[in-house]
Amino acid sequence: MSANTSPTGQQTTTAASNGATYDSTFLKACRREAVPHTPVWFMRQAGRSLPEYLKVREGIAMLDSCMMPELVTEITLQPVRRHKVDAAIYFSDIVVPLKAIGIDLDIKPGVGPVIAEPIRTRADLARLRDLTPEDVPYVTEAIGMLTAELGATPLIGFAGAPFTLASYLVEGGPSRNHERTKAMMYGDPQLWADLVDRLAEITGAFLKVQIEAGASAVQLFDSWVGALAPADYRRAVLPASAKVFDAVAPYGVPRIHFGVGTGELLGLMGEAGADVVGVDWRVPLDEAARRVGPGKALQGNLDPAVLFAPTPAVEEKTSEVLDAAAGLEGHIFNLGHGVMPSMDPDALTRLVEYVHEQTAR
Repeated sequence: MSANTSPTGQQTTTAASNGATYDSTFLKACRREAVPHTPVWFMRQAGRSLPEYLKVREGIAMLDSCMMPELVTEITLQPVRRHKVDAAIYFSDIVVPLKAIGIDLDIKPGVGPVIAEPIRTRADLARLRDLTPEDVPYVTEAIGMLTAELGATPLIGFAGAPFTLASYLVEGGPSRNHERTKAMMYGDPQLWADLVDRLAEITGAFLKVQIEAGASAVQLFDSWVGALAPADYRRAVLPASAKVFDAVAPYGVPRIHFGVGTGELLGLMGEAGADVVGVDWRVPLDEAARRVGPGKALQGNLDPAVLFAPTPAVEEKTSEVLDAAAGLEGHIFNLGHGVMPSMDPDALTRLVEYVHEQTAR
C-alpha cells in the first residue's frame, strides 16, 4: 500500500491508493464501471444477527466496544468471513463523533442513543466543538488493522448525516415524529442552520479520519430524513449534507448517501453530492434511477423482511431487484435497510451466493 499526501497536507496511507482495492468489484460498481458480478454488502452486516458477534460483545457496552480497536477489527471482519460479501463496513455508531467531542450520551439497549442535555438553544451550540484525529485514535488504529487484514476487500467508512444527528441532539434521543426538531427547523431557522452546519463540520472531519486511515469509500446515513418534505429538505438539510460530501471530495473515494423512507427525496440526495444513492425497498430501482437522474450508481434494495421467507421466495424477490437494476449505470446489491437481529445468518450467506451467481458476466 503506497503513501500519498492527503488534502490536509498530511502523509497518509489509504486503501483507495491501493491497486488491489481500487480494482475491486465494489469500487468499480461505485464508479459505474463494468464488473464481473454485482457486488453485495449489507447495512448492519456486522452485528446482532451473528452468534460470533454476540459472543465477543458479551458484557461490553456498545459505545465501549466502538472504542476497542481489536474488537472493532474482529466484528468488522466477521461478516466478510462468513458471508463472502464484497465490502466490509467499519463497525461503529453514528453518535461516536458526538461522544468523542464531549457530548454526554449513552446508547441504551432497546432504546438507542440518549442525550443527557439536549441541544435546544444558541448557547448550547458551544458544546459542539471541532473534532480532531486525536479525539478518535481508536478509529485510526482499528482501520489500520482492518485494511491490513482485508487486503483486496474494500472497507467502507461511515457517519451519521447532519439532520439525523441534529434530531438526536434536539430530541434527546430517538423520536417518532421529530416534533422538537421540526419546531426548531421552522421556528428558528437560523439556529437550525447553524446547528446542522456545525454538525457538517464534525461529520466531515470524522469521515476524513476514516479515509486517511484507509477507508476505500464512505457512506453517509440520514436515517430519519424521510420525515421531511422535499422543499424542507432542499432548504434546511441539503446545504449541510453537501458540505459533508464536499469536505471529502478531494480524496476521490466513492461517497454513498442513504436514508430510510426517502423515495421523494432521492433526486435531492443525489444532488447533495453522493456518487452512489442508496434506495430503500419502497421504490423499484428502475424508478429510483429515473428520480435520481444520470451519473449516479444506485445501492439496494431488497426488503429486509423478505429474508424471513423460504429460500424460493427470497430468490424470487431478489430476482425482481436484479431485473429492475438491469439497466443501471452501476448497481451495488444491498438490503433496503439494515440486517435485523433475528435474521438467520445462513439466509444472508445464501443471498450473497445467489446474487453473485445470477449476475456473473
